[in-house]
Amino acid sequence: MQHSSPIVIGATPLTPSDVVAVARHHAPVEIADAARERVAAARAVIDGMAADPKPHYGVSTGFGALATTFIAPERRRQLQVSLIRSHAAGTGPEVETEVVRALQLLRLQTLASGHTGVRPVVVDTYVAMLNAGITPIVREYGSLGCSGDLAPLAHVALAAMGEGHVRVVEPGQQAGSEVRPAAEALAAAGIEPLVLLEKEGLALINGTDGMLGMLVLALHDLETLVTTADLAAAMSIESQLGTDAVFAADLMALRPQVGQATSAANLRAFLGESPMVASHKGPEDGRVQDAYSLRCSPQVHGAARDTMAHAATIAERELASVVDNPVVTADGRIESNGNFHGAPVAAVLDFLAISVADVASVSERRTDRALDPARSHGLPPFLAHEVGVDSGLMIAQYAAAGIVSELKRLAAPASVDSIPSSAMQEDHVSMGWAAARKLRRAIDGLARVIAIEILTGARALDLRAPLQAGPATGAVRDLVRTVADGPGPDHFLSPDMEAVTELVRSGEVLRTAKEHANV
Repeated sequence: MQHSSPIVIGATPLTPSDVVAVARHHAPVEIADAARERVAAARAVIDGMAADPKPHYGVSTGFGALATTFIAPERRRQLQVSLIRSHAAGTGPEVETEVVRALQLLRLQTLASGHTGVRPVVVDTYVAMLNAGITPIVREYGSLGCSGDLAPLAHVALAAMGEGHVRVVEPGQQAGSEVRPAAEALAAAGIEPLVLLEKEGLALINGTDGMLGMLVLALHDLETLVTTADLAAAMSIESQLGTDAVFAADLMALRPQVGQATSAANLRAFLGESPMVASHKGPEDGRVQDAYSLRCSPQVHGAARDTMAHAATIAERELASVVDNPVVTADGRIESNGNFHGAPVAAVLDFLAISVADVASVSERRTDRALDPARSHGLPPFLAHEVGVDSGLMIAQYAAAGIVSELKRLAAPASVDSIPSSAMQEDHVSMGWAAARKLRRAIDGLARVIAIEILTGARALDLRAPLQAGPATGAVRDLVRTVADGPGPDHFLSPDMEAVTELVRSGEVLRTAKEHANV
């Protein structure tokens, strides 16, 4: 999806959808006129302080533990360049294009606030790089989340100076065809490399933009995945001859949790008009209660929804924030502060990782029940074609179990693991970048576990013939059949799992279900 209308920066705070549009879909950006005026006014304050013999942090002093070192006027440009070069110290694999673009965009929003003291040309350069698809190479490791995401942001600033390396990424791509020198890419796009003046290097790196960008992207993906988990649960409940009576609205109202009510409503809709569910209603059904993994799906999925709602509140506040140190205040003061600390973002990133592990865990349990003839109420062992010769979906459940085991490890919080740095000046750090990186891996695992449950549910629904699935679950089963074989002798299973995972990630599974249900 490409956007022709530009995202305007500096008029109002960016929305989560703005971040996704620029990071993932390459929407163009532009700066509001009022923001440009604020930037120029704040720069005038910095220019005035540059001649002041009194030291001002970031303008005429060193950084971090070297904040008491006064820097002579003739060395201050070198100070800013040295800051960027030294802090561009990331290592490890490349960070994904969408994360780097989100980071660039969010730093640009702070620069456009008129509180950082950079010149308008700095803002214009970042706008031009985003619009040209110039994506700096940022490395996996290097940020402690305080003072913000220093190393990742420094790699971006280095590229804006015409140093380091970039990829020129076209819309719809996740990586360019080759790594190019930043100077070469800037020249090809007609962008002059930045020559940094006082305070500007510090302003380019002192923010929580990487962890915030990953939080916004994670919430966007989870909105799809958690509802898809409701759909997967519906397929399991239906194909395992479970009941939908426990999801009744009046029962949910007895425990007025918002997320739980939403998930239960989804289950009622996805199971609506199902001949398979209707086939075993009444006194002849001897079961008193379904297992927890079926009956308590709204409670587990709902807890994740409520966690997401809290995380979204934190993200929205952060999107309306100015994160830099020092800042230029509205009345012309330049003040040090601690707003660069990533604790608010790090905590919810860790909280989300816990919820992701829990939703995946209950999904895997529903999958396992479908494969066990002692618990599946009449389905063949492992949904195999010829029991004993064929293994059916036995190892697909192994894959889900292996992923869930990893998600449990990824749920261990990063934000409690502060490690001091900068000669004990930065003696408590957030580890928010690490929390965000592991959450991205966890979300990938969740999509795969849900896909395995949907693949299993689709086969189980087929094996219930002549009983018919409901409109929503049946439509999803038919969608799965376009990329994965139905019941029959064993075949190469991995491509089926990957194809269904892509249907889940893309939102196609959820769109199909919603077209056939009142959701």
